[in-house]
Amino acid sequence: MGRLFGTDGVRGVANADLTAELALGLSVAAAHVLGEVGTFEGHRPTAVVGRDPRASGEFLEAAVVAGLASAGVDVLRVGVLPTPAVAYLTGVLGADLGVMLSASHNAMPDNGIKFFARGGHKLADELEDRIESIYEQHRTGEPWERPTGGGVGRIRSYDEGFDRYVAHLIGVLPNRLDGLKVVLDEAHGAAARVSPEAFARAGAEVVTIGAEPDGLNINDGCGSTHLDLLRAAVVEHGADLGIAHDGDADRCLAVDAAGEEVDGDQILAVLALAMREAGTLRGDAVVGTVMSNLGFKIAMEREGIHLVETAVGDRYVLESMKEHGYALGGEQSGHVIVLDHATTGDGTLTGLMLAARVSATGRTLADLAGVMHRLPQVLVNVPDVDKSRVHTSPDLATAVAEAEAELGSTGRVLLRSSGTEPLVRVMVEAADIEQARSVAGRLADVVKSALG
Repeated sequence: MGRLFGTDGVRGVANADLTAELALGLSVAAAHVLGEVGTFEGHRPTAVVGRDPRASGEFLEAAVVAGLASAGVDVLRVGVLPTPAVAYLTGVLGADLGVMLSASHNAMPDNGIKFFARGGHKLADELEDRIESIYEQHRTGEPWERPTGGGVGRIRSYDEGFDRYVAHLIGVLPNRLDGLKVVLDEAHGAAARVSPEAFARAGAEVVTIGAEPDGLNINDGCGSTHLDLLRAAVVEHGADLGIAHDGDADRCLAVDAAGEEVDGDQILAVLALAMREAGTLRGDAVVGTVMSNLGFKIAMEREGIHLVETAVGDRYVLESMKEHGYALGGEQSGHVIVLDHATTGDGTLTGLMLAARVSATGRTLADLAGVMHRLPQVLVNVPDVDKSRVHTSPDLATAVAEAEAELGSTGRVLLRSSGTEPLVRVMVEAADIEQARSVAGRLADVVKSALG
C-alpha cells in the first residue's frame, strides 16, 4: 500500500478510494496518536469535527465521529464550516485534535480527511506516518484497544462555532470596510454562510454568487478555480473588488474593479507592505514557494522585503514561518497564512484583510496590486503518467536542461508531481507569453512520452 497522506491530508474519490471503513480506521488511529488514547490514566480527549457541503461528507463524517467516539474521544460536531474555522476552534477550545472532511478545490466526487493537532496545527510528516502505521497495524488483524461503558466518547453539536469564528475574523481586522462594495464567490462550499456574514458585519456591501450549496455543486464552474463568473459579477454590480474561495475556503483569489485577476502572489505583496507599515511583518520577510512568480520576488527585493522560498504546499510554508518566526506566507494559488491570527491558510481572513487595505488607503485594488509585475507563467497539468519518475527520467532531465538553456536568466522551468492528484505539473516562466507556452507545450509532450 502506498502512503495514504498526500500534501494535504488523505484524499480520493469518496466511496471508492476514500471509504467509510478507511475514514473510521484512520480516525481511531488518529485518536491514539493525537488524542493519546490509553497513554495515561484519566485523560479524556476531545475532537472538533467539521466538513464542507459535499454529499459524501455526510457519511464520512458519521464514520469519523463513530471512530473517534469508539476510541474514547468526546466529539464536538461543528457542521459545515471552512477548514480554517475547524483549525481555529480546535485551538481555542483546547481540543486534542481536529478533523476536517473536504477535498478543497477538487470536484464534487472527491473528498478528503485533514487532521489537526492540538492548537489547530497541521500534522508533521512524523505524526502522519504514526497514524498510518497504527491504522495499517490494526487493519491487518491486531485488535483495537476499545473502551466500554462510560469510557466511550460522547458526541454533541457545537452550534456556537459559527458565531465564534466570525467574531474572531472581525476582531482581528485593522479597520472596517464601510463604503466598499464586494462580490463574494463562495464556490457553493464551506464558506457560503461564514464569508458573507463576516464581510457584512465588517461594514461592506455584499453581493454573493456561488452561495447555494446543495451537496453536489461544490466548485462546479465557480470559486477560485473558475473566476469568469466573479469577473462578470464585479463589473455588472460596479463593485470595488471580488473575492473567490475554494470548496473549504482556505484559499482566496481576487479580481479588481475591472474584473482582472489578482492572484496569491499579488495578494501577498499587498499584505506584506501593509503589515510592514503596521510594524507586524516580522523580519521584513514573507514566505513563498518555488512556484512564486519571479515578478513577486523582484517586487519584494525592490521594496526591501526578503522572500523565503519553500517546497510547494502551505504546510511547508507554515513550517518555515514557525521555525523562523515569520508572520506572513502563502502560495500563488491563494493559500495565505497570517500566523498571528490563523494556523493555516484562511481565505475569508485573507479577503477581509485585502479589502481592509483597499478601504484604509482609498486606493483601488488594481493600484495596490500594481506593486508587482507578474511575469507570464504557463502551467500545464499532464495526467495519467507515472509521477514518481518525474525526477529520475533521463529523457525528461535532458528536455528540462535544453529548456532552461533556451530561457536563460529571463525565465525558469519547474516540474513537480501533484501531491493530491495523479498528474505532473509543468510550469514555465518567461519574459514572453508565447515563448512560455511553446516551452511548456514541448515539455508536456516529453512528460507524456517519458512517463506515460
